[in-house]
Amino acid sequence: MFSLRGKRALVTGASRGIGAAIAVGLAEAGADVAIAARDAGSLAGTAAIIAKLGHKAPAIVLDVTRVADCRRAAAEATQALGGLDILVNNAGIEQVCPSLDVDEALWDKILDTNLKGAFFCAQAAARIMKTQGTGGAILNLCSLTSEVGIPTAVPYGSSKTGLLGMTRALAAEWAPLGIRVNALAPGYFRTSLTEAFYASEPWQQAMLGKIPLSRFGQLDDLKGASVFLVSEASAYITGACLPVDGGTLASI
Repeated sequence: MFSLRGKRALVTGASRGIGAAIAVGLAEAGADVAIAARDAGSLAGTAAIIAKLGHKAPAIVLDVTRVADCRRAAAEATQALGGLDILVNNAGIEQVCPSLDVDEALWDKILDTNLKGAFFCAQAAARIMKTQGTGGAILNLCSLTSEVGIPTAVPYGSSKTGLLGMTRALAAEWAPLGIRVNALAPGYFRTSLTEAFYASEPWQQAMLGKIPLSRFGQLDDLKGASVFLVSEASAYITGACLPVDGGTLASI
């Protein structure tokens, strides 16, 4: 039920961190995985790991803030892999800023990447899945900020809350097409996006005190949850958001 053998996937933001881990996890479960990022050269490491697993890993240049890019990337992945069964919307950015200092440029940069980009990638993938007539699975990367307000992260939290709403709405609309849409909400994971926080030992200790499992997430912790939500093991699940947070949300 958890096998992805024969499945064709596209993962955005797959050059490093969470995106790279999920892309490798899908390949470990049997999928060929098209990997996308703004810089094709940055995808070489992820591509090499997937290739060693015996799967295709075409690298695609993608700026998710450009609608034309979203459509082209989905088409290129489909051509390279012979079809498209899975999309993982992982590309995202964050920039901490006091709300009174947020300007239009910062707001647009974060929302265009995290929410607008995810929608148009999903739309492009769903059009292909509809044409194929075989359904598919879309996985969006939400956040704890989809559920909880975090000071100095208002644009990011707004984008991720919007992404959760989008996940639910698309799940309801695309269910008749056989396209399931779900989300993951990672908790505290150390990546290049969050590295600035982890530089503070007091911050680390404060955050660990909020996590019932008493540790930060490891990237491999996201693999099983991702495979589950895009495999037949979750065939009757759509519109859900699964926290992978060591129990943080459950304890609030």
